[in-house]
Amino acid sequence: MLQIAELTHIYSNGVRALDRVTLDIPAGMFGLLGPNGAGKSTLMRSIATLQSPGSGTIRFGDIDVLKEPEKLRRTLGYLPQDFGVYPRVSARDMLDHMAILKGFSKASERGEVVDGLLNQVNLWPVRNKAIAGFSGGMRQRFGIAQALIGNPQLIIVDEPTAGLDPEERNRFLNLLAEIGEGVVVILSTHIVEDVADLCPRMAILASGRIVAQGAPRDLTQALRGRIWRKQIARASLEEYRQRFNVISTRLAGGATLINVLSDTPPEQDFTPVEGNLEDVYFSTLAATRAAA
Repeated sequence: MLQIAELTHIYSNGVRALDRVTLDIPAGMFGLLGPNGAGKSTLMRSIATLQSPGSGTIRFGDIDVLKEPEKLRRTLGYLPQDFGVYPRVSARDMLDHMAILKGFSKASERGEVVDGLLNQVNLWPVRNKAIAGFSGGMRQRFGIAQALIGNPQLIIVDEPTAGLDPEERNRFLNLLAEIGEGVVVILSTHIVEDVADLCPRMAILASGRIVAQGAPRDLTQALRGRIWRKQIARASLEEYRQRFNVISTRLAGGATLINVLSDTPPEQDFTPVEGNLEDVYFSTLAATRAAA
């Protein structure tokens, strides 16, 4: 289990990126949802020992992550949001090089590991192709392959599906689901569907604080009977925002659909709808901004 307690980080410009973040993350897929600028990448980099938070503790099993970063790195797989520049070498050669850096000194053992990972992420047919020519989805799958070297027990993926087309996104999410059994996998994203599809537990991070956490099903259940929808003219949107707790809007056929959070019917012509994780996310963010 990964245990984070009272983690706080303030940058030199005064921005409080993390504000007493406390989380217990068991084995399996764990979703960390939050808008851009919420502090997700700061939290992931702190867990991955790439930066030191101002205060708080991080433990992974018997490892004190902040005091023993090298121990954590031996069992860590990390796919950052920006995976860097892809060299003009083949996927197989690059993965072989990374395996050497991870301590696989024997060529025969390393070959088994590299070939196995290329097959696992479905890159075997393009193993001799330069990574610079890969599509975005292929690069992300290569990123997962390098993160899996050495059978890590903690895997962090930061915004992994941003920019992927629907087919590559599904392929990538299926791959994450396969590896997310028996190890801790943290999926940090602002894409609600990724968490809804994969994660039995999740948390929402906003302005550096954990503002909700639990099982997506339980969080969604709390909204049952409280989400109402209406189609309105776009020119009326601001009026409705003044009168009701509008948590989300979307265009549909040239008109605007609004979702309102209310314990009772807001007024005539509102239709009750089944709440989903997107409603949980938007209502939580709306409440957080209102309280700020």
